[in-house]
Amino acid sequence: MLTLLFTAYLQRFSEVFRSQVSSDNRKPGIHVAWTTITYRSVALLIMAGAVIFYFVVRFTFPQFTENTVKAGGNVVGKLLDHVAGMAPATGPGTSTAQQAHFTALDGTVRVKKSNGNSWVTGDYSIPLEKGDVVQTGSEGMAKVVFNDGTSYTVKQDSLIVIEENSANDQQQTNVAVAVSTGTVDLSTATYSQGSKSQVIVAGATASLSPESAAQVHNDPKADQHEILMKKGAGEVSRNGETVKLANWEKVTFQGQQSHLEKAKEIGPPTPIAPANMAPLFSAGEATKDVEFSWTPMANAVGYRLRISRNPYFSSTLVDKKVNTAAVTVTSLGEGAYYWMVQSYDTAGKESVESEKNRFTIISKGKETEAIELDLDPFIQHGHVIEVTGKTQTGARVMVNGSEVPMIGTDGQFHYFTPPLPTGEAVITVTAQTAQGGVNTQQKKIIIQ
Repeated sequence: MLTLLFTAYLQRFSEVFRSQVSSDNRKPGIHVAWTTITYRSVALLIMAGAVIFYFVVRFTFPQFTENTVKAGGNVVGKLLDHVAGMAPATGPGTSTAQQAHFTALDGTVRVKKSNGNSWVTGDYSIPLEKGDVVQTGSEGMAKVVFNDGTSYTVKQDSLIVIEENSANDQQQTNVAVAVSTGTVDLSTATYSQGSKSQVIVAGATASLSPESAAQVHNDPKADQHEILMKKGAGEVSRNGETVKLANWEKVTFQGQQSHLEKAKEIGPPTPIAPANMAPLFSAGEATKDVEFSWTPMANAVGYRLRISRNPYFSSTLVDKKVNTAAVTVTSLGEGAYYWMVQSYDTAGKESVESEKNRFTIISKGKETEAIELDLDPFIQHGHVIEVTGKTQTGARVMVNGSEVPMIGTDGQFHYFTPPLPTGEAVITVTAQTAQGGVNTQQKKIIIQ
């Protein structure tokens, strides 16, 4: 069929040429004749010739033709493989960058993005990515939460660098933060097997197990570095040496040549009252007496109670030692407070600090009616609880002691809690107006 087509095109071309010559011979003089041949005709003619050539060679040299086709296919395949290799991989184990976010900010906090050279003021809307730097001032504090539930509380005069924050298609996460200077409290949530949560201090890398907590301190000027395991388990590796840590064990080291020194710390008491995030009402009085209590500790001869207005305890309102596991502090005014306790032995050696509980004293007149506070059913996102509702226009709302940053003009509010630990948790929502109106609601939830 193709041979007939090619022959027809040649015959047609010859007829046109002969007719043109005959026409020119009938008239004297010089004649210039034009014949229009379309690109489509030329293309079809070339294609027909190529096909005829292929079949002729195919039947004449079958082995040569087959090898040539295979070689051409290999060249095309390699070209496609090369192009595909230039695209991002999407197979098993592929890592995808993730973002972390601030869930608490206080005082001076600055951020320097990995792709920038300038510092910007820390803000809840700033996404934190690999390579970003977070710095706190002398009275600054920031809490950073990663997608795997790992949280870092960056204390005053500290600087951290986000070294890694990614997840693969198997839901395995990889979080690594370097503490360049200062003190950081961190805790891990429940994450999938194969995930990693690491903190890097002066060349030492601590890998934490799920549902663990640690405190890291790095003082480059004094050449003092320590990692304390407060809960759970982990291991610290440095210069080929690895040390495993359990509850209230820590490692310290100095200089590049020193070994990791392991020691056991005295466990602190557990705060009981006031409960964390609890609202305390003063019944219209200017001040309120508050009773503090905690668990008694064996071998402790006394306890040190400290109360502050800020979570980093850069200044204290109360710093006293008592020999009982309970004490009443008088004349505390309205507002938010933080408190913690330590035990000490006969030699005067103090335990590490307990967890810091926060409570709020709210002035509530006897005649004041409760203001509007309607809560929608809580929505649980793993360890994070989504709280929505509506309150009186102009009121402020606190969820577990943390201020809801944005409230609509109609009183609607929307808030996501930081990741909560596994087990029973209490969500306390308090709405308050400047006139003293208040309404508090509490709900218990189970985090699995």
